[in-house]
Amino acid sequence: MSMAVVGLVAGMALGFAGYFGGFGAFLLVAALGAVGFVAGRFLDGDLEPGDLLRPRDRDRGRDGRRG
Repeated sequence: MSMAVVGLVAGMALGFAGYFGGFGAFLLVAALGAVGFVAGRFLDGDLEPGDLLRPRDRDRGRDGRRG
């Protein structure tokens, strides 16, 4: 399934949730969609558990020291 079709289905689901359930349902569907997306990335092997828990060290140099 192409990413365009996935985006279309997700947009339609959010639209229906917003129309029939209100803004709270819209947020719930969006949050559960994000959780499902992350879980899918884990299952595909594109994302490791430590990627979300480890802080990024942006201020470290190439040799690993701060500065």
